[in-house]
This record gives sequence, C-alpha cells and structure tokens, in this order.
Amino acid sequence: MKPVALREALSFWLKLGFISFGGPTGQIAILHQEVVEKRHWISERRFLHALNYCMVLPGPEAQQLVTYIGWLMHRNLGGILAGSLFVLPSLFILIALSWVYIRFGQVPIIAAIFFGIKPAVTAIVIQAVQRIGSRALKHQALWYIAAASFIAIFIFNLAFPIIIILAALIGMWGGKRYPTVFAITGSSHGKKSDGTNVPALIDDDTPIPEHARFHLKKFIMHSVVGLGLWIAPIALLIALFDWKSLYPQLAWFFTKAALLTFGGAYAVLPYVYQGAVDQYHWLTAGQMIDGLALGETTPGPLIMIVAFVGFLAGYAQHLFGSMNAFWAGAFAATVVTWFTFLPSFLFILLGAPLIESTHGKLSFTAPLTAITAAVVGVIANLGLFFAYHVFFPHGLAGTISWFSILIFIGAAIALLRYKKGVMPVLGCAALAGLASLLLP
Repeated sequence: MKPVALREALSFWLKLGFISFGGPTGQIAILHQEVVEKRHWISERRFLHALNYCMVLPGPEAQQLVTYIGWLMHRNLGGILAGSLFVLPSLFILIALSWVYIRFGQVPIIAAIFFGIKPAVTAIVIQAVQRIGSRALKHQALWYIAAASFIAIFIFNLAFPIIIILAALIGMWGGKRYPTVFAITGSSHGKKSDGTNVPALIDDDTPIPEHARFHLKKFIMHSVVGLGLWIAPIALLIALFDWKSLYPQLAWFFTKAALLTFGGAYAVLPYVYQGAVDQYHWLTAGQMIDGLALGETTPGPLIMIVAFVGFLAGYAQHLFGSMNAFWAGAFAATVVTWFTFLPSFLFILLGAPLIESTHGKLSFTAPLTAITAAVVGVIANLGLFFAYHVFFPHGLAGTISWFSILIFIGAAIALLRYKKGVMPVLGCAALAGLASLLLP
C-alpha cells in the first residue's frame, strides 16, 4: 500500500478535531472507522494494541491514541501534530463559548438553556458510571473496591490522589494473591463493516519501524527536552507574575491533574472540582456543571473542560487589567491546556516502546484494574454531587426543582434504555429548558 503523505494525514487529523463528538468512546469509534475500516492506515490488531497501551496511561485515551498512530506513521513530528490538531479546535471553541457564557450567561434564554442541560449532564455522568462499571467490575472484589472508593470520597472527603494510590496498592497485592480477580479480560470486537480483510499500511505483520523501537540514548534526550518544555514555561510564569499568583498555580495544579487521569475525564473531574471549587475558589459548583455541559457539546477530549476552568479563573482575576479580561482568560485557558496535555504527549513519545514490553503482564495491569474499579466509585460520587446541586439549587432547605428531575429522568431513559447519543439528548434537554420559561 502506498505510504500516506504527512500533509494528507494532517488534513485528516484536523478534520477529526472538528468532528470528534461523543466523548472518548465515540471518538475512538470514529477513529476506528476512519483509519481501520475506511482508510486502511492501520490493521485492526495493531489499532487495538495501541488502544490497550493508551488505556493504561493517565490522560485522555482518545487523544493519546491519535498521537500514537500519528507517531507510528510519521515519527515524532507526526505524533505531535496529530495530537495537537485533535485538541486545538476544541480549545478555540471553548474559549469563545466561555466568553459567551460569562457575558450572556444570565440572559434569560441562555440561562434557560443551561437550566435544561444541567440535569441531562447529570444523567450523562450516571451513564458513565454504568458504562465504565459494566466493563471494569467483573468480580465481586472489584465491586467492594468501587464501594469503598465511593465511601472514602463521599463520607470522609478523602483526596482523589490518595484513593488512587490506595487502589494501586490493593491491586499490587491482589495481583499476587488473587491473579484471576485482577486479570484484565479481553473484549470482543466485530469484523470490518465490509466483511473483508483489506491489507493495511501498518498491517499485523508489518515490522516495527526503527523510530518506534526503544533506544536508551533517544529516551534520555527526549526526556530532557520534555522536562525542559515543562520547566521553562512554569519558570517564565513565576518570573512574570509570582509563584502564588494564578498562572503558576494553574500550571502546577493541572500538571498534577494530568498525571492522575486514570479512567478518563470523568475520573479526574472530582479532583478538578476539589481544587478549582473548594481549594482555590476559581469558580462555583454551578459553573463547574455548566462547564461540563459545554465540554459535552463541543468536539475534542472531554477533559477540555479544564480550558473552561482556566478561562473563568483568568477572566475573574484581571491580571492583564480590567480592559483585557478576555485575553487574561484566553491566556489562562492556554496555560491550562499546555500543562494538561504535555504529559500525554510525553507518555506516547517516550513510553510507547517501554509500555509495549509490559503489555499483558499482570504485575503491571493488576494495579490499573483496581484503579479503574476505584474510579467507578469516584464517578458515582460526582453524579451524586451534580444531582444535589441540580435538584436542590438552593440547598436542602430550599425548594426541589421538580422540572429538573423530570428532565433528568427523560435523559437517563434516553441514554440508558434507548442508547441515544449525547448530542440529541443535550439538544432535547436545552429545548426543555427553554420551555421552562413558559412555566409560572
């Protein structure tokens, strides 16, 4: 098969950045359809092999998979450009939407739309619990880990990183004592849509290209470059502002968040909430839910909600002066995006050859199995948190929003019973929100 030119590949990666709706599951499905079934750039087996690598890494697996395939096809430059083009459209869209949200969010029509979307977002989080739980909780012991995780964060308000560390330790111990419990079971995948086995550019028996092999010298050199790409910007932010000011704190906080996102965006949202709402007070709980709604309705990784958090924090603090609040917010969103996604690029460009050698080894996968189980409990707590703020907007002492409950029930039925897509459900919820303007 004729090699794909870098320009052709970049055109596709940019297109993918604008059409990648539906969260990681939908994005991976679109990517599979395009690069495996339609374009035959990579075989089914090699695609799933790469996906398995990305699933055990912290960070957004869809973006990492795009980076991986781009890297495999066109070396480091191809991987960097592919991953960047997957993210940049959603960054620009969210900066624009965040500004609209701040400027016009209290206009009755806009407020009504968000009023309708919030219960639907709550239903989407519940769907995430069901979807991840059905895949991850294959044994009763894993259910216990999920329940303990929920109790730890809901009742004892235990920090998310501590829950992850404890789950990993349980997995390390359980992998040795009870290997059948913590073994990752393979999932079944159907054939290509046309039923044929068309040779791919990177086929099952295609030798690993030289640039994809592990070389210690290259690993060290790239590690130094990657570390420099983290140190230099954060040092510049500290020099220009101050360590305790907004921008360095955003950089440091979202670096930690990027290293803890096992299980996808829904897993890290509780950590982002604890920091952004409770600790730093960058935004309110209601704004956090609105941000998730915007993230669900835009293309790109769902973790791009962090750009919304950054924009609101930068806009509110006016570090560029009150007349330049938009640019302060846009700069903060860019800072957050850089430090959130930099580790993901490094994990692929540095770690893929090493991770390949550990693939399938229980000593490596057992802790990740336990972490995934714990993540289910954390996401369940997030759903409960959203439900409380949506159904009781003025606290338990206030009135119940019965209309929000009705929208939630309708969205949950559409998602869980009839398997409707996220975008149609959010669209109908927004219309229901507009209808609330007619209520007395």
